[in-house]
Amino acid sequence: MSGYIALSYWDIAFAAVFLVLNGILSVALNLGLERQLAIAASRMIVQLLLVGLVLKTIFAISSLPLTALVACVMAAFAGREILARQERRLSGVWGYGIGTGAMMMSGLIITLVALTTQIQPEPWWTPRFALPLFGMILGNTMTGVSLGLDTLNSALHREKRAIEAQLLLGQTRWEAVTPFARRALRSGFMPIINAMAATGVVSLPGMMTGQILSGVEPTEAVKYQLLIMFLIGGATGLGVLGAVFASLWRLTDTRHRLRLDRLAAVKG
Repeated sequence: MSGYIALSYWDIAFAAVFLVLNGILSVALNLGLERQLAIAASRMIVQLLLVGLVLKTIFAISSLPLTALVACVMAAFAGREILARQERRLSGVWGYGIGTGAMMMSGLIITLVALTTQIQPEPWWTPRFALPLFGMILGNTMTGVSLGLDTLNSALHREKRAIEAQLLLGQTRWEAVTPFARRALRSGFMPIINAMAATGVVSLPGMMTGQILSGVEPTEAVKYQLLIMFLIGGATGLGVLGAVFASLWRLTDTRHRLRLDRLAAVKG
């Protein structure tokens, strides 16, 4: 059987029964997770229903300024998530700006390239194509950037004395922090590497599964999934590199000193 199969709200409610079962088990086993499950599920329902209504309106209007505005709002919320996931973060506007800027620039560049050279909708900024693509790239880049920055900032704070000792021995700021930069880059790259390694064998990605369920030929769905994974991998790499090196630039100075005073104090 092929073609689009419509789902009713009763179908969705029936699937939610399994989540309710998890909540009941949490109560029975005294795990204390039932409230978190309920809140997370409620937020998901409200957010997705609102997003569905908003996207329906945006698709109908099909306006470049409105599409750009929605993309900026998505990036702003993703930047807030990057900041929230860092135990030690840069103080002031830098804490928000570096992660958000690196993520948005890499995501924007990769999305524009894909829309104008590979997918080629007419017009190229068609929100039905641009916003879902930008959202997928943004979400994965956000994870890599947040991990990279958290690993870097925590490592520099933890190894402060070792780094300053290397600086006193005559190393430049870049030489002294290179091992920690490599560790942060590996941490930021790891989620997308794991995702690519597991795709197809361990898991079928959500976009590919959705296309197959809606009637698209599996071979065609595979092509789109490969395209998306390559775009996500490229954007994640650029975003992590940009964020890590920008943070290193901020946490050192031209006199080859470590400037951990630029990190915000950790709230106890």
